[in-house]
Order: sequence, then structure tokens, then C-alpha cells
Amino acid sequence: MAAAPAPTAGPAVRPGSLMLTLAFGVTTLSLLQSLVVPVLGAIEQQLGVSAGAAGWVLTANLLAAAVLTPVLGRLGDLRGERPVILGILVAVSLGTLLAIVTTSLPLLLLGRILQGASYGLFPLSISVLRRELPQRRLSVAMAVVSSTLAVGGVVGLVATGLLVGDGGDYRRAFWVGLGVALVSLAMAVRVLPRRPSSVGGRVDWWGAIVLGAGLVLVLLPVSQGNLWGWASPGVLGCLAGALLVLGGWVVLQRRTAEPLVRPAMLADRRTLVPNIAGLMTGIALFASFLAILQFVQTPPERTGYGFGASVLEASVVYLLPGGVAGIAVAPLAGRVVTRVGALPTLLAGAGSGVAGFLLLALHRSEPWAVVLAGLLTQLAVTVAYAALPALVVRAVQEDETGVANAVNSIARSVGQALGSTLAVMLIAASVDPATGFPRDVAYTEVALVGAIASAAVVLVAALGLAAERRSGDRRRPDRLAAVEEATARVGEWSPVSGLR
Repeated sequence: MAAAPAPTAGPAVRPGSLMLTLAFGVTTLSLLQSLVVPVLGAIEQQLGVSAGAAGWVLTANLLAAAVLTPVLGRLGDLRGERPVILGILVAVSLGTLLAIVTTSLPLLLLGRILQGASYGLFPLSISVLRRELPQRRLSVAMAVVSSTLAVGGVVGLVATGLLVGDGGDYRRAFWVGLGVALVSLAMAVRVLPRRPSSVGGRVDWWGAIVLGAGLVLVLLPVSQGNLWGWASPGVLGCLAGALLVLGGWVVLQRRTAEPLVRPAMLADRRTLVPNIAGLMTGIALFASFLAILQFVQTPPERTGYGFGASVLEASVVYLLPGGVAGIAVAPLAGRVVTRVGALPTLLAGAGSGVAGFLLLALHRSEPWAVVLAGLLTQLAVTVAYAALPALVVRAVQEDETGVANAVNSIARSVGQALGSTLAVMLIAASVDPATGFPRDVAYTEVALVGAIASAAVVLVAALGLAAERRSGDRRRPDRLAAVEEATARVGEWSPVSGLR
């Protein structure tokens, strides 16, 4: 692992304030991502559009994120993170305001496209932490900031349940997003340090355009396959086009002097492990959300299963405990990453996910079992999100931190799209014509998808550990690096004064 560099000369940075500011910014991302999920039906009814058209509220945001995230990560590496983060938060605030005031689906989609820039906040936040904090504090800080990706999603669902409820105006949910975005912007203006970038170079715009086109061709069929039909010409054509465009992108990157993403970085085992794990964790996250939310809201008098919960009850009773536990566990997970390494931490967290999904698959007739399953799966995601940035950061040089974490962020986003698509497909395929509700077996199938995804993370982490042992690259030196830095910087750091 390349040791974190000493912070650039400049005004003192208070670690606590910096971590809180970046965590709040990343919460903006996860909040805006999740709060629209429960209100898609309300958008369909209140705007008078079809279910397929309303689904583009999710798809447009995801496509914008796929195109913008690697560019924003690279811009942060080259131009400095502060101006890019501030620009993102301004764009997100404007997009959220547009989503509140408009009654037009096209303008709502434009607002969601602007909100898609928020996905760049996470990789840029990791870049800031890597530069500003000493090694011994880095893992905990990254874990706390990263955990808000999972916790913020639960907060978004709870806020939507409180404000929208059953039949309320869907725009109320966006007021929460606007408030968080504006507070994040104010905190960022005040706290983020002004550091000139020490990295030279330029943005590979052609590489960004081709990569964005390839990712759009991947995500379109993933998000619209249930509507278009998985064997339709649109889906098959997009997937074939994606293979062609992404293959051409790799060739282009190999021939570019300053590529957007080095192909060698993507093929490196040390980045492959967190990217595959991020993909699978994304699948597990949305499989858990959708399975639990729909199952507990099903009326038992009509189906023989479910608890007839409202949207608010589903969020507060069955998902919020996992979010609260995630907030408490994130700093501990960061310390575990520092002490024993990111891969063992990732493996243990994924094991919790396997247990939670198996519990949901085999024993969900009692509310306590569903609450416990949600708690275990949420903890698995929180721990994974604590470990993944550490794995990425130790694999790349400082000037690639933003773009490398952007790639990992895209992997998680693709996983979330796959998870939601698989869950919706399995649930929709089992609808009983007599009741209009899915059969109970659909939730077993969705839970097993989550269990398989979590087991894949266990396997990837175990293979990564085995490869490290064979190569002598076991990262217990993370602790040694922290001790060495602490010894070298005696007197330069205190929790109260920050860097002097």
C-alpha cells in the first residue's frame, strides 16, 4: 500500500469537522438515491404517467451517475476536490429544487440527472481524507464516511414514510433532500480546505465519453429489461453494443498517454477484489431493501403472509434498526480494518449478510425474525462499505484515488441496479392472479439472491486473502505504517488542534 502522504501545507484541518462534513455530503447521495423508491407509484399517479415512464426517475439518475462519476473523480484528482465538490452540491441543490417545483415528467427527469452528479461526492471525499488525515486515522474516517452510503439510504426511506405516507404528495420527500444538500453545501464551503492540486495532466474527455456510452448501454437493459423484455431487440442490442463500446474503450485507453482510467489498474487483483465485492454488495443491498419493504407491507388476510405494515412502519420498524446499528458499527469497523486488515473485515461482514438472507429466506413468519434479518444484512453492507475504500486506496497512487474510487462506486451502482431488477423480476413473475399479490415463494427467491451475492463477497475476500499470503503481500503492515507515521509525527497531531 502506498502510505498516505503528509498533508499539504496550509491551514489546520480539524479531523472531526472534516469527517462530519464529508459524511453529510455522502448522505446527500444515498438519501436522494433511496427516497424515490417508495414514491414511484405516487409519481405515476400524480403526474398521470405510466409505470414504465415513472421508472425513468430511477434510470435517469443512474445513467447520469455512470457518465459523470469517473469524470468528476478525475477532475478532483487534477484540479483539487474542493471546487468539484462545491460544484456538485450546487448542481444537486438546483436539481432537487427543480424536482420540487415541476409538475412535468421531463423536467423531473432533468432534476434527477442533475442529482446524479451526487455520486461523485463519495470518491472525492475519500481523496480528501487520504490527503488530509494521517494514516492511523484514515481507516476509521473512511469507514464512517463510506457507511453513510448504506445508512443514508435507510434515512431516505424513513423520511419518505414520514412525509409522504400513503397517498401524500411525492414532492415532500424532495424537500428533505434539498435541506440536506444545502446544509452539506454550507458545511463544505466552511470546512473543506483550499489545497492546490499537486498532480499535473488533463482529463481524457474522449475516454470519458466512450466509457459513459458503454456504461449507459449496460445500465439501460439492466434497468429497463423487465419492461422491454429480456429477449427483446432493445436489450440484446444494448448488451452487444456495450461489449463493442467497452472493448473499444479499453483499446483507446491503452493508446492514450494520459488515460481516464489505466486498464492495468482495472486488471490489478488489488482493485478487482473491491470492485467485484462492491458489485455483489450492491446487489445484496437492494435485494434486502425491496424484499423486506414489500414483504412486510403485504396484507396477511389476503395472502397468508406479511404483516400489513404501512410505508412508515416498514421503514421505521423493519429497516431503521439496521441503519442505527450501522452508524454505531462504522467507526468500530474502521478500527478493525486498521488492526486486522480490510479483507478479513470484508469477509466477516459478508458472513453476516449470508446469515441475514438465509434467515429471511427460511424464517420470516415472525416480525422479530425480519427485523433481525434486516439488521444482519444492513450490518453486512455497512462493514463492506467500511472495508472497500481501504482496499482501493491501498492499491493505487494518490493521483488515482478519485478515479479509482469512482470506478468502485460505479460497480456498486451497477450492483444496486441488478439487485433491484432481479428482485422486481422475481416478485412480478410470481403474482397470483387470484389475489393480485406475489406468492410467498418470491421472497424466498429474492432472499436467496441476496445470500448468493453475500456468499460471492465471502469467496472474493477469501481468494484475496489467499493470494496475499502466497505473494507475501499480507497487509498487516497497515498497522506498522500507522506506527511509523505516528512516531515520525510526534507532536504534530492532536485530536483538538488537528494538524499544526
